Amino acid sequence: MKLQKFITKTRIRYSETDQMGVVYHGNYAQFFELGRTEWLRSLGVTYKDMENNGIILPVISLQCDFIKSALYDDVLTIETFLKKTPLVKIAFNYEIKNQNDELICTGNSVLAFMNSKTMKPMRCPDYLLNSLKI
Repeated sequence: MKLQKFITKTRIRYSETDQMGVVYHGNYAQFFELGRTEWLRSLGVTYKDMENNGIILPVISLQCDFIKSALYDDVLTIETFLKKTPLVKIAFNYEIKNQNDELICTGNSVLAFMNSKTMKPMRCPDYLLNSLKI
């Protein structure tokens, strides 16, 4: 099985920066979320669809390594990818680069598949696993 990578782009807005024009560190979690929601959407899966099917995906781990500052008006490329097939958890990996192809940060997030009624962990749904196969 080959796991897909997905590229998302975003431009840094003034509201995402501090007084020095540097992106506030807390915004990287939102960039990661943008990357993973668009990665899922590219496979024909949305959070809304999963929630309508009784599945929620809480974040259970988030890690980010900052390498270079992102600045106001930079265009960031968020590369989102998996390193292994999801089971009860899905681990997303990220690389964010600026418009000059300079690495800004790397990171990962781990989310758990949970039944929204029982609030118990569950296996990754078959429709998502099937969409990962090429």
